[in-house]
Amino acid sequence: MNARGATVEFRDVSKRFARANDGPGAVNGLSFSVGAGEICVLVGPSGCGKTTTLKMTNRLIEPTSGEILIDGRNVLGEDPVALRRRIGYVIQQVGLFPHQTVATNVATVPRLLGWHEARVRERVTELIDLVGLDASHADRYPAQLSGGERQRVGVARALAAEPPLLLMDEPFGAVDPIVRERLQDEFLRLHRALGMTVLFVTHDIDEAIKMGDRVAVIRAGALVQYAPPGELLAQPADEFVARFVGADRGLKRLALISVGELPLGQASTVRDGQSVERGAGYVLTLDAEGRPVGWVSRARPELGLDPSSPLVTRETRVKDALSALISSGVAVAVVVDEGGRYVGTVALDDITKLLAT
Repeated sequence: MNARGATVEFRDVSKRFARANDGPGAVNGLSFSVGAGEICVLVGPSGCGKTTTLKMTNRLIEPTSGEILIDGRNVLGEDPVALRRRIGYVIQQVGLFPHQTVATNVATVPRLLGWHEARVRERVTELIDLVGLDASHADRYPAQLSGGERQRVGVARALAAEPPLLLMDEPFGAVDPIVRERLQDEFLRLHRALGMTVLFVTHDIDEAIKMGDRVAVIRAGALVQYAPPGELLAQPADEFVARFVGADRGLKRLALISVGELPLGQASTVRDGQSVERGAGYVLTLDAEGRPVGWVSRARPELGLDPSSPLVTRETRVKDALSALISSGVAVAVVVDEGGRYVGTVALDDITKLLAT
């Protein structure tokens, strides 16, 4: 299953509420495009118009002027109910039906669309597994789930009818930071598998940088900058954007780069059980399958193995590798493949050089 993402285009979209006719609108002349299969994150301070923009996309709020096109079709020319049934929608509060089981919640839209019951059951089973829940969760009720589990069910329900477009409004904001990071990672994995287009609202710039292919920074209802995360951090459009992304822009950039993008070092290695020739420096000991066991000092091999270097993969973000090195108090991380076999090293000095560029 690989859903085709929709293209989305905002053309000079504005929203003015009746009570605010004498001032600027909630959204003012918004224009940008989202490519098929991209995650576009709308970010900005509270009250800047992010959620209003999202809700205009599925006509929960009607735009005052301008056009919103999904795959080239103006949403204002479509029946609102039919439009919403082909757009997934996930909110912070989840909004599950409390007196229905997980399975029944996930099945809501496919049943409204008239799917055959066998197809509905198959889809529910598939999605419960896809969002990382055990099959036993299908018969539970929302009150029996943790906050993170309820949020996963909310995502599953939004994906049930294979929507080409998914709207997400602060979807992970109501859970603790550890669960939030896990849900973010899980959603990015789902996105890679399914390929839908996503409009994602957050007030958290770190979340925006992690989740977005492109980031729209909004202030007072107007678009200030629309760019990939790396460009946003390297070249903020103005002082507002620079302040919003923070003074630690260099560190945030490290979250966009994987260890595999760095030139990897190579350590001297020996097989476990082999003797180490005395001299300067350290030797990395590998087991029979090539997995790292620990370092041996050439100067004092009698001290035995030192396993303190953290293990990372080519997919590990450089920011996470830096955190592991700092917390371990060592200067070199060992890079391993999916089977845990040694492929190289990345040094603290290599990472600090990136911060200077």
